[in-house]
Amino acid sequence: MRLENKKVIALVSDEFEDLELWYPVLRLREEGATVHIVGKEANKQYTGKYGVPVESDYAFSDISPEDYDGILVPGGWSPDKLRRYEEVLQFVRHMDEQKKTIGQICHAGWVLISAGILDGRNVTSTPGIKDDMMNAGANWSDEAVVEDGHIISARRPPDLPPYAKAFADHLAKG
Repeated sequence: MRLENKKVIALVSDEFEDLELWYPVLRLREEGATVHIVGKEANKQYTGKYGVPVESDYAFSDISPEDYDGILVPGGWSPDKLRRYEEVLQFVRHMDEQKKTIGQICHAGWVLISAGILDGRNVTSTPGIKDDMMNAGANWSDEAVVEDGHIISARRPPDLPPYAKAFADHLAKG
């Protein structure tokens, strides 16, 4: 399995977009990656926008980004909550500085905006936050998936197959 020795953080808060969390998590696990669900609290049940639950493995304060090869930020309304935690912003900044794989889809761009890492980067997102992305200095495109080095971005759930593949492919190279 090509991702057997890879570890990924999947960030979670209430009202995550159910498919945007579960699809890449399951896809990466199928390829052998260890994916930890990480939220504000450990062993807490968080509920997606459509009611699908997930239990966190760890709290933000329990992990160190140095121990991971990548990070997934699902969309939904949870990115608006996640970007308020300094630990989350530090995780994203660390991944960016170390050129580790960062995946963001839909509204997850808000987290990368708050982390201050989008200036001059090529990305996509849901068109609903296009102006936010551009105001943060990003070069926004209306494409299913945009890869800019280690940052893999996608628009919305119909783009999950190419997004998860691009994330897994980049993770395998690192």
